[in-house]
Amino acid sequence: MSRTVILYGIGLALLMVALKSIEYRYMLRDLSMEFYVTLVALLFTGIGLWVGIKLRNRTEVEPTGNPNKEQEGISISREKTLAQIGISQREFEVLELIAEGCTNQEIADRLFISLNTVKTHSSNLFAKLDVKRRTQAVQRAKELALLA
Repeated sequence: MSRTVILYGIGLALLMVALKSIEYRYMLRDLSMEFYVTLVALLFTGIGLWVGIKLRNRTEVEPTGNPNKEQEGISISREKTLAQIGISQREFEVLELIAEGCTNQEIADRLFISLNTVKTHSSNLFAKLDVKRRTQAVQRAKELALLA
């Protein structure tokens, strides 16, 4: 962070020196201050866009090694069970948060959905799992190996 600030400062200083030398050398005194401000703004906008593109395209280094086969098998069987029961990915996320003990409002806040949507997902889960309460839904999900 501080390196970037220093580089920007040096760049700005060099640009100002160049502009002042052009002004005095070629007697371009008739150009207004807005011209110079615009020139500096365009330059640093271009630099900002370039840095933004570089940061956006940066890929994270993934750890090397073999994935845990047992964990992969659990994930595949969970996906099959979810598909058989008809539970969507979003409903499963709601189920996981129910299992953590979150209230409907907390679930809505975490998933960035409305309270009514949480209630709809919960009702759908209860029907698909054939249960009446949240605790029964969590117990049934554990029996089906959907939750640990």
